[in-house]
Amino acid sequence: MAIQALADGRVLAERIGGSPARVVALHGWGRTGADFSGLLAGLDALAIHLPGFGPAGAPDAVWGTEDYARLVADAIEPLGPVVVVGHSFGGRVAVRLAAARPELVTALVLTGAPLVRLAPASKPQLSYRIAKALNRIGLIPDSVMEARRKKAGSADYNAAHGIMRDIMVKTVNENYDDDLARITAPTWMVWGESDTAAPTAAGRVAAERIRGARWTVVSGEAHLLTPALGAAVRAAVDEALA
Repeated sequence: MAIQALADGRVLAERIGGSPARVVALHGWGRTGADFSGLLAGLDALAIHLPGFGPAGAPDAVWGTEDYARLVADAIEPLGPVVVVGHSFGGRVAVRLAAARPELVTALVLTGAPLVRLAPASKPQLSYRIAKALNRIGLIPDSVMEARRKKAGSADYNAAHGIMRDIMVKTVNENYDDDLARITAPTWMVWGESDTAAPTAAGRVAAERIRGARWTVVSGEAHLLTPALGAAVRAAVDEALA
């Protein structure tokens, strides 16, 4: 594989196979395009490093997935329509892209993408909300508040720094209902049976909201692209190309 610059150097991607690419892959939060090196072996593909991950610098503003999708559209527009593969956070971006720019997407393959929330998000504990209020008026120092945030936050939240933490907070609160209803590209959805980051029950509901989506559950697999889950995703990609 080799790094290729797209969109006047604003996008970096791993080149897999030759040119032109027929498949474009978008990785999950905290991951990189290298996740797809084995999964897409033998195909002509690009695995994009989304801004803020791997070798790609972070955005200079607090982006949502619509901003990421616009940048991906700029990168792939010269290629013509492609099969878009999205894992987790990359699946959110792929859904935005397919809904807004259907002419660029011949098919969509999604795995482990958190697109539907089945229950309302729980509020932080009262003690945390009080600490946050006291921090705002200077009665609790930033260092103590940061320790409270780390205790309450997820592993991804704690690993994020600077503007990427703000981007994460913004994107996890987004809603994709309208986008799911607007997707016209043939769609394959491949989920790990034991996925807790993007629960399988929620994935099934998302599949029902995309017209004609094909739904597959891989027994014993969870969220990350293990060889078994990756093989099922690759099978979906091959069907989409065919």
